Amino acid sequence: MEPLVPARTDAYLRRLGAARPARATADSLRELHLGHLRTVPFENLSIHLGEKLVLTPDAVFDKIVTAGRGGICYELNAGFAALLGALGHRVELLQARVYGKDGALGVPYDHLALRVDGRWLADVGFGDHTAYPLDLDEPGEQKDPAGAFLVRPAPDGDLEVLHDGVPVYRLETRPRVLADFLTGAWWHCTSPESGFTKGPVCSRLTADGGRITLRDHTLIATSADGDRTEEELATDEEVRAAYRAEFGIVLDRLPVPLHPRP
Repeated sequence: MEPLVPARTDAYLRRLGAARPARATADSLRELHLGHLRTVPFENLSIHLGEKLVLTPDAVFDKIVTAGRGGICYELNAGFAALLGALGHRVELLQARVYGKDGALGVPYDHLALRVDGRWLADVGFGDHTAYPLDLDEPGEQKDPAGAFLVRPAPDGDLEVLHDGVPVYRLETRPRVLADFLTGAWWHCTSPESGFTKGPVCSRLTADGGRITLRDHTLIATSADGDRTEEELATDEEVRAAYRAEFGIVLDRLPVPLHPRP
């Protein structure tokens, strides 16, 4: 990813409510990572609004910063990569295959994650995942507000990321370019087998360590200690109001599931 120009860097930082770090350090990376998760939602609304997902630096910036939206992994981590590069970090795009509930790996280029400064695994595009980057040099378990994480070698030379003992995704260590992910993005945006096409979802971390999620017409609030409440929104206007209040997203129409769940 090409780094952002200074004006766009400043605009992205304003989007996050963050000051420009004096230096590119592990601590500043942690702060930006958490701020991104709290501010820019993971959302697949474009799929259900009939909007084309465009994987170019300009399109990603315009969606996240200019339009105040979020996105799926390809967009969120690409945007974060461009910001980090502009702030002095060395960033590489890595492809991963996500483990399904049946334990099978997903399609190639299933997920985009970031290796930062040769050491840190940053991922602001996986929904409910780490609050902070993981240390790729740490062989043991790593504690995070989201749980216990482990990065271990896979049999084929890749890396596996585990959350509370459960494999989450298999990470390839070879650097990629953004265009490599076009096929994976197309599959996720069109296939009836993709979870992303089943219905709209929008989710972000909250300042108190919890999470707020809007899935179809259900508003879900999860506290930092795991308590969960659900509210069914009765009208379209209530749903649009929730998008505005919780995520800063203004919609003139609601997303319609591309391939609704049976």
